[in-house]
Amino acid sequence: MVLISHRGNLEGKNIELENDPTYIDSAIEKGFDVEIDLWVDNDGLYLGHDEPTFPIKIEWLQERNHKLWIHCKNHKALETLYGSEFHYFWHHDDDVTLTSRGIIWAHPKIQPLKNSIAVLPDNYDWDLNDCMGICSDYIKKYENIN
Repeated sequence: MVLISHRGNLEGKNIELENDPTYIDSAIEKGFDVEIDLWVDNDGLYLGHDEPTFPIKIEWLQERNHKLWIHCKNHKALETLYGSEFHYFWHHDDDVTLTSRGIIWAHPKIQPLKNSIAVLPDNYDWDLNDCMGICSDYIKKYENIN
């Protein structure tokens, strides 16, 4: 089962640190994959949930590519990553979307599908055994699943 830290969080939301490159690196160092929020504008690449906040370089993404699930937050981010080696996806309010590697990413509002990534399942009593992975703000609590 793939364990994915939601924006770098491990044991609950930390809105001030979410998407901070140092915070993300800390989660990766602890062995987790990380879902990040990517924006692209005329100035370059940024991480941040509601708006571009933390500037990064493409090299930062490349060095961590094997551990990142990149949520493209604007159309420019999707256009920039399209066809690249990065693992990325776009969704807004869809029940599910497919990542660039063909993995089902389930919206937090629905029960995850078989072989999908269960996103933010913490407030539900869902059976997660058939999931491919979990993305959570509380990902440490799932370390011993299965």
